[in-house]
Amino acid sequence: METSGNIPVDLPKISKRTLVVVAGVMLLAMLGFFILGFWPRHVRMREREAMAQEIRNERPIVQVVRPKTTGNPVELNLPADIHAYAATALYARINGYLASWKVDINDRVKKDDLMALISAPETDADLEQAQANLNQQQTNYELAVATDQRYRGLIPTRGVTQQQLDQYHSAVEQARANVVSAAAAVDRFKALVSFERITAPFDGVVTARNFDVGALVSASNIGPGQELFDVAEDDLLRVLVDVPQAYSPQIQFDQPVTLVLEQNYPEHQFVGSVKRSAGTLDPVTRTLRTELDFKNDDPLHRIFPGMFGKAIFTIKRDHPALTIPTSALLFEADGKQVALIDRDNKVHFQKIAPGSDYGTEIEVIAGLRGDELIVANPSEQLTEGVVVSPVSSAQGNPSPGNEAHSDSAPFPNR
Repeated sequence: METSGNIPVDLPKISKRTLVVVAGVMLLAMLGFFILGFWPRHVRMREREAMAQEIRNERPIVQVVRPKTTGNPVELNLPADIHAYAATALYARINGYLASWKVDINDRVKKDDLMALISAPETDADLEQAQANLNQQQTNYELAVATDQRYRGLIPTRGVTQQQLDQYHSAVEQARANVVSAAAAVDRFKALVSFERITAPFDGVVTARNFDVGALVSASNIGPGQELFDVAEDDLLRVLVDVPQAYSPQIQFDQPVTLVLEQNYPEHQFVGSVKRSAGTLDPVTRTLRTELDFKNDDPLHRIFPGMFGKAIFTIKRDHPALTIPTSALLFEADGKQVALIDRDNKVHFQKIAPGSDYGTEIEVIAGLRGDELIVANPSEQLTEGVVVSPVSSAQGNPSPGNEAHSDSAPFPNR
């Protein structure tokens, strides 16, 4: 008797036909799954390749402009350093004590006005001694002259020898020389005594006073800060401007110039003129030192020496200048450039020398002829030699993805 746990050994056998059918069904299922997964991916890849090829074949659309010519005068703004027309420091010329001072800082003085007195008793005594010596020498001279004349009166009676006459004449000459020497000494001490009065060398304003009454002053103290007074002539001001080499030949004497002090008087302009120039360029900065004269004649004397401002030159053009949009500039390591479009619609980068900047436009001094097509707003994707589709900026921005028609290109493709 067979138990239920035994495996039967007389099971029916599967036919070969059934195996072939099952294998075919499985193969068809696998093929179906493969087709369903591969075909959409293949279609997407073909679409991507077609899109990439279309992008590669599409020319970038760029807006182009032509340089403009302008004959408007150039407004040249340069830093201006303001100085007094004349400024000097007044030192003591003799040794003594400051007896009194008559003016102080910011006081206005006229030429030869008394500013201070120095007490120099020793110098006064030296002058008195020199004067006394001069009187003595004059007395000696008068005595020598009288003696010489007295002995010359004895010549007819032969009461004097020639030797004696020569000696008396020599005494007269010596006495005359002593008088001249004594008079020179008196003049010297008078000059020193005159230095006790400190007077103004010109009309101006006192800008510094460094000593008080009773201070010891010395003629040997001539270092910085040892002067008695500083005086500046500020009715007429000397304004220093360094003109760049490019504009230096166009600066003319007596040319009007406007001075603007934005930090102090932003709404006021002062008018002066060009008076002097160095006549040579600084080899380091390549600039021409130019001096302008400005009258500081308003009652308030609003311009102070030492101020810093801006000098505005209006320079007339001898020839029209080229201007391009500021957006067309490319700032490269070797200088400023613009992107040009040639007759084959290829991009070429041209180095230029910019001039005055007018905000939205900039002047081009060198690098352009004037008939070029310039990319108005070049992007970083532009490279040398790339073919583009130029569109005039007057036509507006084309919509993305639309190619420019051939009639919009300034030069036809060859």
